[in-house]
Amino acid sequence: MTTDNIPNEVLLELEALRRENEALKQKLSSQTELPMSLEEFRRYGRQMIVEDTRGVEGQIKLRNAKVLVIGAGGLGCPCLPYLVGAGVGQVGVVDNDVIDTSNLHRQVLHDSTKVGMLKCESAKDVLRKLNPHVQIKTYPVRLNYSNAFSIFQGYDIVLDCTDTPLTRYLVSDVAVCLGMTVVSASGLGSEGQLSILNFASVGPCYRCFYPVPPPPNAVSSCQEGGVIGPCIGLVGVMMAVETLKIILDIYTLDNFKPFLIQYSGLPNQTLRSFKMRGRQPSCKACGEEKLITRDTIEAGEVNYEAFCGARNYNVCSPEERINVQEFEDSISSNEKLSQILLDVRPHHHYKISHLPNTFNLTVKELRDMEGDMSLLQNEIPEIHNGSEVLVMCRYGNDSQLATRILKDKFNIMKVKDIRGGFFKYIDDINPSLPKY
Repeated sequence: MTTDNIPNEVLLELEALRRENEALKQKLSSQTELPMSLEEFRRYGRQMIVEDTRGVEGQIKLRNAKVLVIGAGGLGCPCLPYLVGAGVGQVGVVDNDVIDTSNLHRQVLHDSTKVGMLKCESAKDVLRKLNPHVQIKTYPVRLNYSNAFSIFQGYDIVLDCTDTPLTRYLVSDVAVCLGMTVVSASGLGSEGQLSILNFASVGPCYRCFYPVPPPPNAVSSCQEGGVIGPCIGLVGVMMAVETLKIILDIYTLDNFKPFLIQYSGLPNQTLRSFKMRGRQPSCKACGEEKLITRDTIEAGEVNYEAFCGARNYNVCSPEERINVQEFEDSISSNEKLSQILLDVRPHHHYKISHLPNTFNLTVKELRDMEGDMSLLQNEIPEIHNGSEVLVMCRYGNDSQLATRILKDKFNIMKVKDIRGGFFKYIDDINPSLPKY
């Protein structure tokens, strides 16, 4: 088609219409450009229609958030999939531990096929399948003063899912130095607790709550004290809820008040929230005169091991200890009739699995007798000062303390501690016994 016979005014009008049409196309194109893919809209739709999440605006905040989780165990396992499922854009996982069968009843990101695998890598494998839109980064290292700052940098929020006071102080101190908010929790048995630390760099830190650590003998681990999986799982889920509230700005400087939530699962489920004091001017980490800084931490001048202390189990000389093979040889000989076998594990541990012909008294029970032989003979009638006693516990720690008590308080001189304890005996001598 030629334009030779078309008047100029018509051509000009057609050109104007063409330009107008092109402008409308560009305008329509810019209006239909979406902040997320259609798949993401479908994925997060049920979440975005909750009014408190602020719809698309809130979802973009979640996508831009970077959260670091310390520990992929009993707290981290239930927390991580909810953060990733919600669409938190980048999640880091710090854990150098490997999966053991005894973890699986509560650490539900892992499974039986992954025993021996790094927990952080197992978590990454599951989380990537859950939400491919989230970037997962793993750190298969043990967190310490020399690597904490390099790991923390680049993240907005840190979740402390660990189980030792030493790590809690380190996490809190580093977060204060970097201006990061910490969601901190712990759990043992059927109980747990949760708090938010250093909120927006104005809230109290862990040292504000606990300027002095608990005595080492007052701190128990899941390995020692046991844990109910769903109970610690609920606390981990609560950590995810608190993290989302921080990212979505549901907490603000105006409405945030320091708190401590305590959960108990048995015998009745209870949830209590306590108001906590704010920042303490005397705090060494976030107070008016800071003594704990990035320089002092990275230089190793903050001695977390010395500050938190450690239980000293090494109270027996080599001559006061025997290995499990020597123990087995001894009880298999004719001497067994004159020997007393004392198992000092907690009674509920003893009921799960124990050797035959043994007595069960805990270290606390022995200590409370204050060396009174008559009280001891009420529990072990045949024992006397000349008795030969072999002492066993779970791993060979408490049995050393019991050996010392029997020798020093009851004046029973022929006492031997069994190195490695009941579990070492199972591993090396009799694997048919139940190991819990």
